[in-house]
Amino acid sequence: MKRSVIHLLKRTPLYDLYAQFGAKTIDFGGWEMPVQFRGILAEHEAVRTKVGLFDVSHMGEFEVSGPHAYHFLQNIVTNDVGRLEISQALYSPMCYEDGGTVDDVLIYRLEEEKYLVVVNAGNIEKDEAWFLSHDHGAVIVNRSQETAQLALQGPNSVSVLQKLTDQPVADIPYYHSRQNVDVAGIPCLVSRTGYTGEDGFELYLDAGAAPKLFLALMAAGEQEGILACGLGARDTLRLEARLPLYGHELSPEISPLEAGLGTFVKLQKAEFYGREALLQQKEQGVTRKLVGFELKDRGIARASHEVLAAGKKVGMVTSGTMSPTLHKSIGLALVEKEYGELGSDLFIDIRGKLSEAKVVKTPFYKRAK
Repeated sequence: MKRSVIHLLKRTPLYDLYAQFGAKTIDFGGWEMPVQFRGILAEHEAVRTKVGLFDVSHMGEFEVSGPHAYHFLQNIVTNDVGRLEISQALYSPMCYEDGGTVDDVLIYRLEEEKYLVVVNAGNIEKDEAWFLSHDHGAVIVNRSQETAQLALQGPNSVSVLQKLTDQPVADIPYYHSRQNVDVAGIPCLVSRTGYTGEDGFELYLDAGAAPKLFLALMAAGEQEGILACGLGARDTLRLEARLPLYGHELSPEISPLEAGLGTFVKLQKAEFYGREALLQQKEQGVTRKLVGFELKDRGIARASHEVLAAGKKVGMVTSGTMSPTLHKSIGLALVEKEYGELGSDLFIDIRGKLSEAKVVKTPFYKRAK
């Protein structure tokens, strides 16, 4: 990247290691992040078949505590925080009063009255302002700068992580975490979560220790086929698994119900921000829906490409890629509901050429259990 741009971008604690692993960096929401190391296809395949390691330290972390922490969280997210046991995690959208999406977050219950909320990198400042203006008396501390996050993903992730700790990790259930796990001599919050559609872990630790842990994991995974992975593979992996990306499948203009995330919207809760608007959407039915599609023609649909049917515009592509696993051109699009049925034929305007597409079932890829 050009020097005039680089100095304006934020960097994670792992930045100085990128060159050692051959990283190519890009501007990702104001962060200088690796888009790839060895190559997107190789990294994607490593995660699907072996193991990959991602630097996701650009993500934001907030500690929420005190006797009002539960009430604050229950009001600010659409999912039911009340079902969280200590050490359990949940995924949830967070909405404005009109039902549009502020962000989508992970919430960990660490103690009786202490939680960790993980937010998207591009939304840290916005989310902090939203939290503080709706705090309900909760104690909210932004831990983003002092916290690093590494994602170890893929079928060999358990065996790699186990080499670096005496504490068992295979028995951590999905969407559960374990605190103060000694990994290569570094205390970590180890979470059985990820954004790839594969088994794996996300590790939260002190930012200063991140380079040591990254190198230790890469060394431990050498015989397992580990690769350092960038945001390019992270995007193709999450898209195959139909996992939403904020700013694409979710935004202030796209509600969780339109994005097909109704499972995470608990309208039976007494109150939360956006509840009335979402309840109205539920009762009246959404007019738009997020669908998966495959292109019949060559080419790749990209975000903001127009979707047409019956001779008119009926929606927009939110994400698209050439699937490394399926060897097909796939994508997600937000379309008028009547054009989103399985098997429906669509046309996508790719640089002035109409390419045929068909609405297909998602996720495009689901790992064998």
